[in-house]
Amino acid sequence: MLKVLSREEQAHDGPIWSLGISKGGENNNTDNTFIVTGSVDDTVKAWQWVDDTLTLKYIFEGHALGVMSVDVNHAGNIAASASLDSHIRLWDLISGVQVQSIDAGPVDSWTICFSPDDKLIATGCNSKVNMYSSDTGKLQTSIDTSGKFTLTLGFSPDGKTIATGAIDGMIQIFDIETKMVINTLEPHAMPVRSIAFSPDGKYLASASDDYHIKIFEVDKADPISTLSGHGSWVLNVTFSPDGKHFASSSSDKTVKIWELGNKEALQTFREHKDQVSCCRYNSDGSRLVSVSDDHNIVIYSVE
Repeated sequence: MLKVLSREEQAHDGPIWSLGISKGGENNNTDNTFIVTGSVDDTVKAWQWVDDTLTLKYIFEGHALGVMSVDVNHAGNIAASASLDSHIRLWDLISGVQVQSIDAGPVDSWTICFSPDDKLIATGCNSKVNMYSSDTGKLQTSIDTSGKFTLTLGFSPDGKTIATGAIDGMIQIFDIETKMVINTLEPHAMPVRSIAFSPDGKYLASASDDYHIKIFEVDKADPISTLSGHGSWVLNVTFSPDGKHFASSSSDKTVKIWELGNKEALQTFREHKDQVSCCRYNSDGSRLVSVSDDHNIVIYSVE
């Protein structure tokens, strides 16, 4: 079970829309763990996380519109941010400098993530997934989704496939090498806000504006479970590192912890005063972090 450990009040001047957590550097050293947040206030902030206390390390500026999505590479030293200004920016968490600026236009860039080997940065737009080199910022490949606007995407743990969730409620899984669709899922009647692979790559979870979470086996078309419990849009879903649990956050101002085995909600937190945009586990699953439109960051312990 989880309990609230600490909170950072008014961490941004505007709603916090996105969250990333570093792996802690070499040997999972917690002194080098960063929480990275992106906000409608146009800034990305890097917080050093030591003993459940956050210290603001860097404020990254450069985006002209709200920061929709952030991610931290698996090495734990580079953060990426995507904004409504159609730019992707890469930030060095050690030196505090910008290392790349990528024009991802002409349309908004709503979602971003690193590949498991950190070589690629993927972002979604109207009808494509574009993948850029994290070293050079050059476009490496594009996958035609032939669908509506992509709101969320995620690499499989082995890096061979990528899943996309769209505004029309459809999920597609693509083989990255061939760029071919290997599975199409139509689980939701409303936009898919978040998708996540389980750590073993066997399952895919999706969260939607239809108030539901669905769990799939990635090679099958129909969900194995439909989970209800949130009272509004489900904005984010994320698996624990051991794959036994997953967490969700919602416009209903709550965070829920679910057990994958029995598909039941174990705990509900009501620590935020506005919609909870994102939640993430740390690298060993001992902590969960949530961010919200109330401008606050909350840290929970897993007992």
